[in-house]
Amino acid sequence: MQTAAVTVEQVWAWLAEVADPEIPVISVVDLGIVRAVEVAEGGACTVTITPTYSGCPAMQVIADAVADALRAHGMADVRLHTQLTPAWTTDWMSESGKAKLRGYGIAPPAQQAIDISGLRAGAGVKRGALPGAGPQPVVACPQCGSTHTELTSQFGSTPCKALYKCLDCREPFDYFKCH
Repeated sequence: MQTAAVTVEQVWAWLAEVADPEIPVISVVDLGIVRAVEVAEGGACTVTITPTYSGCPAMQVIADAVADALRAHGMADVRLHTQLTPAWTTDWMSESGKAKLRGYGIAPPAQQAIDISGLRAGAGVKRGALPGAGPQPVVACPQCGSTHTELTSQFGSTPCKALYKCLDCREPFDYFKCH
């Protein structure tokens, strides 16, 4: 049972240790899923989460992991609030989280998501490698750092990733799509 008053900062620190179930090297905080934390005087803790996309199959697992982590630290009254608007964007990912993705072999988003297409106009965009694919981001290989890469499939190991291959080191890799 929690005896001392818990701060919002402490809750954020605990949540930063909760791994994403699909990419365990990155936390739900680094991913930007945790949007807000409130701790009431009586000790009730409300955590606002936003799914990475509508229908994300991992959201219940994430919600359970968040609640379990806080309860493990003695917080008995944990409330989760799912917020759908504004919609999650890869812009909410931390720089530390992007570096962790790269170290894990997943190329992080290559640009900011500032429009519905998920592509930023101008720098960092090239024509699609697949017919009809439209402009594609310039994606650096997480293995060798080369930007001489090619999209092989819009769908990778999870719906939020695309499959690329490096034309220099020849390694295939997932790219965390910008959205």
